[in-house]
This record gives sequence, C-alpha cells and structure tokens, in this order.
Amino acid sequence: MKSFTNLIEDVQKPGLCHRCGGCVTFCSAVNFGALELDAEGKPRYADEDKCIECGLCYTICPEIDELNEETRQKLGWSPPIGRVIETVLARATDRAIRAKATDGGVVTALLAHLLKSGRIDGAIVTRQVGPFQREPFLALTEDDIRKAAGFSFETSHGMKRFSDYYLTYSQFREFHPLIQKGLHRVAFVGTPCQIRAVRRMQILNIIPADSIKYCLGLFCSGNFVFGEKQRDKLAEIGGFQWSDVSKVNIKTDLIVHLNSGATKHVMLDELEFMKRFACYFCPDYSAEYADLSFGGIGAEDGWTTVITRTPVGRAVMADARPKAIEVSRQEKQPGAASKALKQIRTWSARKSKVAAKNRKSLGQKFPDLQK
Repeated sequence: MKSFTNLIEDVQKPGLCHRCGGCVTFCSAVNFGALELDAEGKPRYADEDKCIECGLCYTICPEIDELNEETRQKLGWSPPIGRVIETVLARATDRAIRAKATDGGVVTALLAHLLKSGRIDGAIVTRQVGPFQREPFLALTEDDIRKAAGFSFETSHGMKRFSDYYLTYSQFREFHPLIQKGLHRVAFVGTPCQIRAVRRMQILNIIPADSIKYCLGLFCSGNFVFGEKQRDKLAEIGGFQWSDVSKVNIKTDLIVHLNSGATKHVMLDELEFMKRFACYFCPDYSAEYADLSFGGIGAEDGWTTVITRTPVGRAVMADARPKAIEVSRQEKQPGAASKALKQIRTWSARKSKVAAKNRKSLGQKFPDLQK
C-alpha cells in the first residue's frame, strides 16, 4: 500500500501536484491529522507519526490512475471528452445575476435555484475578497451565492493575499466547515482536477465526498498565478491599465473589458508565463467527470455553454427551466450548440495532446512517472 511519501515522490517532486487539497481533506475529515497544506497550498506532513499508511491519499489524487476505469464506468464516460447527453447555450433568467456574471450566469442561477428549492444546503464556490483576489467559500444562503458570482482570473479557485505574495488555496478547504455544520447536500463548483479528486473519493465511498450531491465543472485552460509582476506584464502585453478594467473573461482568448466599453484581447499562448507548472500536464479541458460542465467558449456574449453529462445533471437542468435559466432556441442561433461542442472538442484535443507531449518529456527525467 502506497502512502503520502509515495505521493511526494510520484507527484510532488515531478511538479505534477495541482494543489487540489483532496489528500489533506480526507486525512483531516477522518481525524488522522497526518497531513496539512503549507503556506502556498501544497500538501505536506503535519505529523508523520499519525500516518497509518492507508494509501487513500495516494489513490484519490487526480494524478494517480488507479481508479480511472472505475470512475469512468460509474459516470458512463466515453471518448473523446467524456459523456455528453446534451449541449446548450443558456443564461440566467434573473437580469441581476446576468449583470454581475462573466458569461450567462448559469452556474449562479442553478446554485440559487437548488438552494431555494431545498435540494442543497450549501455550495462550495469562491468569493471576491479584493480587486484581484478570490477565496474558497461555503455559501449557505442565496445572497452568499449571488455575491460569489463573477470571474476570477486565478482559475485555481481560491486566492488569498499573505504579505507580498498571492497564494492559492483549494476549494477542498471548505470541506472542513461543511463537516462541522453537518451538511449532507452540497454542490461543488470546481476545476477538472478538483472534480476528479471528488469523484475518486466518491468511488471509494469515503468522507467527506458523500456530502457532495452535485459536481459543477468549469472549462479550464490552466490555473494562472496572478501576482503583481504577472499583472504588470499582462497589462503591458494587452496595452491597458488595470484601473480602466471593468471585467475580465476567458473564451478562446483573454478578453479584457474596459470602462469605456472597449475590449482588449490577449491570446492564451501569451499567458504561458502565468500558468502553474502542473497544468502543462493536465489533459482535461472540459471537466469530463462533472455532472454539468460550463464555460464561455462557443457562446455569444451574455451566454454560457453548458454540457449535461449525467442523469443528475440532466435533472438539475430540466428543473431549472424556465424558472432559473433560459436556453437559446434553435431558430435564434441555428447550429450554435453543435458548433460550441465542436470547439470544445477541438480545445480538449489540443490540451490533451500538449499534456501527453509534456508528460513524455517529463518522463525522461522521472522514468517511473505514470503515463
């Protein structure tokens, strides 16, 4: 049975740790207390003597392939981008949500609807805590959910300022208050690597993943470090001042909306200097293991592309129409959903190809690296 020591050797040392926090979350949830997150959000031993070497921290890591087949079978995964029941372009019916949202506000609208209808007791999201900062947050009210709407360029979902550094923290840290409050019906919004860790915990039927009833995944080109130096360089590349920015969005490129109404576009290839190292090896663009996946790619401004992947996700979408969300009608945007799905498949294939190439190169330095 492999332990956290093996996780250090197989994942951390090659630079593959996404800092999702799943390993620490499980260890803390069962009160082993062997692991903790360091100041930069990286898992480490808190007290190695408390480790019982159960191996579960190793198995649930999204970089470890031990549960891939079981996870895919449970979710009905199929190539090339996982199960796709339906693809639609949608937006929130509530104009106040749309006004604050980056795209169509569908994630916020669905969470608010689930909470109001009594289907969830809370949602793990992120909230804004500064001009360029967001942090993970357990939303327990509709007002909490609404305030969390909007875009954060730091797509690892959780950024908190400490001294002169911008540090990343995982959504998983919000499992602790979830457990303390005894919540058993929670929606989880996360990036592909975070969703994968949740699914592995669910496959093993270990706490606290049994409390997660809905997994809402976000399209992800990569997690970006967004410190002062990175911001300055990005402004230089894009030719704008941050004081003039009203909103930032990512679709097929980075879109910077200015207070004047003008927009600046930065190609994603120009953001490589900001990308976290582990993201160069991640093949999942469209959150393939989620119940529902969301993003702006393929959608017009003010709309969200939504992929329904599981019966659970289909039920959520069906119940929310037309009370909380509206779906673009075919006659208004003929073929738009199919075009969006085609774009998603293209971007997914590109990310997967780059990840495989980079992993092969990394394997030359670390021969035991999992393929």
